[in-house]
Amino acid sequence: MKRTPKAATREPRPRKGARAQRISLDSRYQAWLRHHRQVAVDSGRRLVRQPFSSLFTMLAIAIALVLPAMLWLGLGSVRALDHSFDDSARMTLYLSPGSGSEQVMGLAERVRGEPGVSEVEVITAEQGLQEFQQALGVGDTLSLLDANPLPATLLVTPLERDPAEAERLAERLGTLEGVDEARLDLAWLERLRELGALGQRLTLGLAVLFGFGVLLVVGNTIRLAVENRRKEIEVVTLIGATRAFVRRPFLYSGAWFGLGGGVLAVLLLTLGRGWLSAPIGALARSYGSDYALPSLGGGGSLLMVACSILLSLIGAWVAVGRHLAEIRPR
Repeated sequence: MKRTPKAATREPRPRKGARAQRISLDSRYQAWLRHHRQVAVDSGRRLVRQPFSSLFTMLAIAIALVLPAMLWLGLGSVRALDHSFDDSARMTLYLSPGSGSEQVMGLAERVRGEPGVSEVEVITAEQGLQEFQQALGVGDTLSLLDANPLPATLLVTPLERDPAEAERLAERLGTLEGVDEARLDLAWLERLRELGALGQRLTLGLAVLFGFGVLLVVGNTIRLAVENRRKEIEVVTLIGATRAFVRRPFLYSGAWFGLGGGVLAVLLLTLGRGWLSAPIGALARSYGSDYALPSLGGGGSLLMVACSILLSLIGAWVAVGRHLAEIRPR
């Protein structure tokens, strides 16, 4: 009688079903989330236990963020000023002396029909003399003149804001019959735009430099934290901890530094704006302007905090990765 092999009589082990695998994945995910919460809370408590050093690190991050943000807000106000000047940039057509009202109105209608013209405003010689008297306060002196020396003018608003197009339009309108001179002064506007472009590049360069400063500040702080916990890192590495497990507390510390630095930067900008708004507003009103200091707003504040957290996370990641490579369990 043949004996049946044991391998043939052994029953196959039941395989894990999809439900068991799902339960296993859910439990691992819950453990992963629980560890993240624990590490985040523990990292925050470590910063609270060292309030002065943590506050100084956050202040360094805030100052590095405030300076380029102030320049960017200043450039925003310059761009808004440039836009308002651009909208009001008009050329002036001085008509021939002695032009009658009918001739002035007819020439204005002709200019309105020219391509590239958006709007035409007529200023008669009498209106020009009145405005001149009100601006200089010399009404009694001008009343002694026998005739009005000022010509009628047309203020033309071009459709195109490009200086080259506006200059070509001024040359074309200057050749019309009855136009004595066409004047267009856009040099100051071009200088303002060039200064704005220069300031934008300067601000971008400073933002990059101060961003590297944030990386260095956070990286140096995290490097010291890694050195202080070297023995702990060696122990957990010996028992099988992964690099992600070891890196996680330091990344959360960097995130807390970034959050605190971003909030402090927004607070400093808000306090600075409130401190300077009153004298700047008074100075602007003395020149007949309603200029007000720009503010970050809700979106800008969130963007600054997000940039601070991102830069701090990058600095912490680089510092931890570099120093973990040097730590070998003994």
